[in-house]
Amino acid sequence: MKKFLLTFLCLGVIGCSKPAEPEKTVDVLLIGGGIMSASLGTYLTELEPSWKVDVYERLDQVAEESSNAWNNAGTGHSAFCELNYTSVGKDGSIDISKAVGVNEQFEVSKQFWAYQVEQGVLSNPKSFINNVPHMSFVWGDDNVAFLHKRVDALQHSSLFRGMEISEDHEQIRKWAPLVMEGRDPEQKIAATRMAIGTDVNFGEITRQLFAAMTRNPNVSLNLRHEVRDIVRNDDGTWRVRVADLANGGEEKLVNARFVFIGAGGGALKLLQKSGIPEAEGYAGFPVGGQFLMTDNPDLVARHQAKLYGKASVGAPPMSVPHLDTRMIDGKQVLLFGPFATFSTKYLKHGSLLDMFASLNSHNVLPMVNAGIDNIDLSTYLMGQLMLSFDDRMNALREYFPNAKNEDWKLLQAGQRVQVIKKDPVLGGVLQFGTEVVAAQDGSIAALLGASPGASTAAPIMLTVLEKTFKDRIQSPAWQARLKEIVPSYGQKLNNNLALTNQTRAWSSERLQLLYVPVEAEHAL
Repeated sequence: MKKFLLTFLCLGVIGCSKPAEPEKTVDVLLIGGGIMSASLGTYLTELEPSWKVDVYERLDQVAEESSNAWNNAGTGHSAFCELNYTSVGKDGSIDISKAVGVNEQFEVSKQFWAYQVEQGVLSNPKSFINNVPHMSFVWGDDNVAFLHKRVDALQHSSLFRGMEISEDHEQIRKWAPLVMEGRDPEQKIAATRMAIGTDVNFGEITRQLFAAMTRNPNVSLNLRHEVRDIVRNDDGTWRVRVADLANGGEEKLVNARFVFIGAGGGALKLLQKSGIPEAEGYAGFPVGGQFLMTDNPDLVARHQAKLYGKASVGAPPMSVPHLDTRMIDGKQVLLFGPFATFSTKYLKHGSLLDMFASLNSHNVLPMVNAGIDNIDLSTYLMGQLMLSFDDRMNALREYFPNAKNEDWKLLQAGQRVQVIKKDPVLGGVLQFGTEVVAAQDGSIAALLGASPGASTAAPIMLTVLEKTFKDRIQSPAWQARLKEIVPSYGQKLNNNLALTNQTRAWSSERLQLLYVPVEAEHAL
C-alpha cells in the first residue's frame, strides 16, 4: 500500500519525478576496501569468475582504515602469546578452547595466502608476512604460576606443542634482550616463546588481493564512493545508493543480488539501513588506540619478538600490552601499546556523530545494560584518557626498563567498534571478537566487531559463504575448489598430528616461513 501511494503521488499529484532506475545490476556488491572485502571478493572471483562484482570504498585508497599496517598490531593472531585467549575458571582450571579456535582460524588464513602465492595473486611473501617469535611475559608469583598452568593446559592441544617456557633471566635475555636490560635480577619473571609466530602486514595483503581481483574484467573497484542507502527490492535483490565523492557527491543506484558490508566500524549503520530483522538489537561501542613507536636501529636490532603481557582490569582484548617487532613496507620498527582512546567515531576517518547515528529503539537498552555491566571498562578508559606521555613511557618501562623518552613517539592507531548485542537475560552484552550477521535468505551479510579480525579474515569469509550461499557451497564444484584454496577445509587440525604437520609444511614453504614439525609428545 505504501509503495502504491508513493507511486500515485509521483505520477503528478505533487509533481515529483519518477524514481530513478538503477544504472546496472551486479551479482555481488562489496562495501569497504579492507581485508574482509578483499578476501571475500577473492574467494568469489575464484569460485565464480564470470560473476559481476562491484566494490565501493569511500576513501581514495584501499586498506586505509583497520587493515592499514599502522592501524593494527600486525600480529598473526594464533593464541601463542595472547594470554586473554586462555581464561581461568572459578576452580582455577585453564580453558584453552578459544585459543585452539583462534589458532585453527589462523592456519586457514595461512593456507589461503599460500594458495594465492602459488597462483600469483600474492607476490613476495616477505612483503606481507615474516617470522617473528611470539612471546608471553609476566612477573610476580601469581602470574608466573598462571603462565606455567597455561602452558601445561595448552599441551593438551597438538597445535601448541613446542612452546618453550623459562623463568631463567639469562634464557629470557637471549630471547628478548631489551626486556631484560636494566631489570632487577631478583624479580620473579617468566616467559614463553613460539618460534613459528608471525608479523603480518594486512594492508599489503589487501592491496595485492584487490590488484589481482581487478585484473578480472568483471570486477570494478570504485574508490571515493560512499554507500548511503540499501533498500530491498520486491524480488529480493538490493538497491544500493552510492555517492561519487570525487564528483560532488553525485549519486547513482546499483542493483545487487548479494551485498556484503565489510566496512569495519561503518558496517553497523549500513546494516541497520538494510532493515533486516537479524540486525535488530545490535549496537557498537567504539574504542581507539595509540602506540609508542621507535625506529632507532639499535633498539630495533635488540628486540625480535612480539611480546605480550597481561591486560589491566577492565581492558578490552585489543588493549593487552605488547612490545612488538613490526615489518612495515620494508622497514622494521618497534611498537608498544596500545593505549586506549575514546571517540564517538566508528572509523578513524569517520564522524563524531557515528555512535549517536547508530542508536535506535532496538539497541538503546542493550547498550545501556552493557554499559552498566562493564563499569570496569569505563573506569579503565577514563584512566587511559588521563595518561600523559611520561605515564605511557612508565608503562613501557615495565617491559623495557631502560627506555628513554627521546627514542619514542606517540602514534594514533585505528578505531575499533566492539559489538553490543541484545541478551534475553542481561538485556545487553558487550561481545569481543567478530560476528557475521546475515539475512535469512542469504542475500546480504555484514561483519561486525574487532580483534582478532584481520588475522582470521579467510576463515570468517568462509563463514560468510556458508551463511549466504548455502546451496552453492554444498555443490561438488565449490567443495572441490575450496579444498584447493584451503587444503584443510572441512577438517580440524587440533590433535591430528599428520594433518597439522602436512598443512603447516605446505603453507610455510609457500609463505617462506619457518616450519617446525609437531611431535606426538612434548616434554616441558
